[in-house]
Amino acid sequence: MSKILLVAINACYNHTNLAVRTINEYIDKKNLVSFDEWTINQPVGDILRGIVEKEPALVIFSTYIWNAEITQKVICNLKKILPEVVIGSGGPEIGFCADYYLKKIEALDFVIYGEGEATSKELVDLFEKVQGDGKKFAQNLESVKGLFIRKDGKGTFTGERTLICNLDEIPFAYPQITDPDNRIYYYESSRGCPFTCAYCMSSIDKKVRFTSLERTFKDIQKFLDANVRLVKFVDRTYNLGEDRYIAIWEYILKHHNKKTMFHFEIEAEFLSEKALDFLQKVPKGVMQFEIGVQSSNKQTLESVGRSPNIEKLAANIRRIPKTIHSHLDLIAGLPHEDLETFGKSFDFVMDLRPDALQLGFLKVLHGTKMESYSEKNGWVWMEHPPYETLSTPYLSYKDIIFLKDVEKLLDAYWNSGSFITVMEYIFSKTSPWNFFYKLVCISRAKEVFIQPRKEQFWFELLAQILFDKEFSEINSETATELLRFDFIKSGKKGGFPSWYEHRYNKDNHRLALEQNGGIDNSRIGFAHSDYEEFNINPLEKENWENKSENKNPCKMLLIYPRRDNPEQDYKQVILKI
Repeated sequence: MSKILLVAINACYNHTNLAVRTINEYIDKKNLVSFDEWTINQPVGDILRGIVEKEPALVIFSTYIWNAEITQKVICNLKKILPEVVIGSGGPEIGFCADYYLKKIEALDFVIYGEGEATSKELVDLFEKVQGDGKKFAQNLESVKGLFIRKDGKGTFTGERTLICNLDEIPFAYPQITDPDNRIYYYESSRGCPFTCAYCMSSIDKKVRFTSLERTFKDIQKFLDANVRLVKFVDRTYNLGEDRYIAIWEYILKHHNKKTMFHFEIEAEFLSEKALDFLQKVPKGVMQFEIGVQSSNKQTLESVGRSPNIEKLAANIRRIPKTIHSHLDLIAGLPHEDLETFGKSFDFVMDLRPDALQLGFLKVLHGTKMESYSEKNGWVWMEHPPYETLSTPYLSYKDIIFLKDVEKLLDAYWNSGSFITVMEYIFSKTSPWNFFYKLVCISRAKEVFIQPRKEQFWFELLAQILFDKEFSEINSETATELLRFDFIKSGKKGGFPSWYEHRYNKDNHRLALEQNGGIDNSRIGFAHSDYEEFNINPLEKENWENKSENKNPCKMLLIYPRRDNPEQDYKQVILKI
């Protein structure tokens, strides 16, 4: 019998597609069903060849906004090569606008609506029943619930399918874990979301279902035993049910392997006292959080169905210890937010000092409340995926592209983590929004955005603009010293750029190594360290501008991680001598 192929086209190599793996395990007919993965960066021809060489009779694609366009191209051309093949697709992008895609893509035979496991299993049962006859299979699709099929030139729905209530029925998606160091493993311990954010697909499915704790612990242990580097929980809101979510954290902490990082998307406002107390004992390298702030404008938050209690949100975020990497999100293009109010939201988030701030742009997704709201109230957005906002009644297109430039500079100067010391000083003198607003204007005049830039460029640019009259509130000498510190502490340099004054003394370097036990082997000691002098002590924030405390140079030894022993020297050590 001909085979069934589940196809995933991922954003990049290190992503693993949870959907095709889960469905493949749920169907559990390895002799008949298989899956394969490609990336959006591969040529359409390569993907087509890979599919055709497997000689499938039925192909089902996993479709999201990031792969919808390339998936469409593959589907259209696949039918030309294999005219008898039956082609289906499922996923959040295509499932909620099935009529649109069935009209647009003539080669597409059906669309899976919503949850895919039970529907896919029934499709396979039908495929077996007709003995792989594609024509008979297509003729009998109406018998399968949860599908939109092409009929009489439009999509016909075969009827709602009952959701899987007991998620323990769904097998673990990764019976074999390969390349644990380089691939991200996605994991789902719940489905649905009780919140009603207008722009989010998850708000459509309000019934929350969970895997049992026993099952979740068992799955987590498999990741730990395999030494997976990063596991991302895709639960839309992880911290639902205090006893449950804390129990999972407790298990992770108790059984941690000193390597695996677990990623959670949380609603920080709703972290309980017990949870916040527990987090204080979480060491570095165990957890990271993604927290949606989206806006600090209360009118904006209320209009999209989010809690306006930003005071509680901020208080809870401040209580999350720095041992947990925290990634905070803002969305540009929401109702009632112009450039000025967005700047206030920007400062609100940056004042919380996140490890990273993701500046996103509103995507008007099919099937969400935001779609109908935007149609009625004058939003303009891209016709095709990713459906990103182009303008709103509050933000012009020029404002949007200005924020795009802010995003680039934010990634370079904050999210990279390479400029933390100098940025802390700058933000003590001016607001983060004021700094980035002026920096965009200066960068545009210097044509900074006409091509991609490497890290060294961003150091050089900042070294120049620190003396610009637009930043008169910043002490350029202090800022330059801190910029030098950020530059040299990031790693051993093969050479120094023209803006950097390297105050080096080899005898002091040797003495510093001897005093700090780093001279077991002279050649290795020098190769993995550097010596520098500063007019201020970069480690003493309170004395950065205290002239009475800065009479003598600060002599500093910097010891870098060693490639031959990364476990021992994983943390960068900076020692004052």
